[in-house]
Amino acid sequence: MPRRTSDRLTALVRAQAERGVNGVYEVERRIPEIRERVGRFVGARPEEIAFLRNTGDGANVIARGLEWRPGDEILLCDNEFGSNVMPWVALREYGVVLRFIRTPHERMTPERLRATLTARTRVVAVSWVSFLDGYRHDLPALAETAHAGGALFCVDAMQALGAFSIDVKSAGIDALYAGAAKWLLAIPGVSFLYIDAALTDRLAVRWRGWKDVEDMWNFLDYDQAFAPGAARFEGGTQNFLGMAALETSIDVLDEAGVDRISAHVLALTDHLVEGLRRIGAEIDSERRPSVSSGIVTFRIPGADPIELGRRLGRANIVTTYRQNGIRVSPHGHNTVADMDALLAGLVAVGSDC
Repeated sequence: MPRRTSDRLTALVRAQAERGVNGVYEVERRIPEIRERVGRFVGARPEEIAFLRNTGDGANVIARGLEWRPGDEILLCDNEFGSNVMPWVALREYGVVLRFIRTPHERMTPERLRATLTARTRVVAVSWVSFLDGYRHDLPALAETAHAGGALFCVDAMQALGAFSIDVKSAGIDALYAGAAKWLLAIPGVSFLYIDAALTDRLAVRWRGWKDVEDMWNFLDYDQAFAPGAARFEGGTQNFLGMAALETSIDVLDEAGVDRISAHVLALTDHLVEGLRRIGAEIDSERRPSVSSGIVTFRIPGADPIELGRRLGRANIVTTYRQNGIRVSPHGHNTVADMDALLAGLVAVGSDC
């Protein structure tokens, strides 16, 4: 988390401790400005941004908001994180069919998507970057293909946004959702959802709250119209601390330059992959300019990845380790020296795992 974000959160918590709700009122009154700030970061209009709790909330707004018929199809990859699967899985109760592209033998390329789409496909949902192996999808090309087949195109941006930049309009994305706690460098418990304005009125509001109406201060008018734009999907009181953290971290990322961060992150992961290959590691991440990302997943032959990850942790080298391998995700604040320290750590502890 950037120091500026940490300082702002500390000040807000102190203000609430001292002044109660008045302490965070400065965030609440600035929600329109924060909505505009987040929208500008992804190329959207303020009225197309909603603040939610997590990535899955965004997928749920779309999944629960559309009207479904038995036999309707949703296309996904079979290595999606649960946030971009379970909201769609829940639709099976309506007779909706989930179809999966079998990765890594196949990837969701425009060609594969074109061959997989049918007349019943209503939604194509994909992670911009796969959490499992870091594969980065070609969003504009996939959006064009999905739309040509009559499907909506929805994107989980959790593992990419902040390390890579996006313009949702030029990319042709109908809905994009991301939590703020990873590459956006904010805190858990807050996310945002972009919904293209043309889609908003097609979505039913399935979770109601006191702030989803046109005049939220008219407390006893229970039959009034919905709030305009994506704000209608927020329901009740938002996570003001989370929104402040998200706004501040986005300012930091923008000032650093997200495209500069992208170049730096890709250079770090290229350097890491070269070093991993020198020590005999097996790289699970596909590495090409068009698909590489900030995520590298690897295994050391003969070593248990979980035990290896734990030993790295005891050496103060933080990775994500699961049975399928070790995942490394350097951001703009990391350095070549960090990558070299990891490589040295692997050599030092790897032989005993």
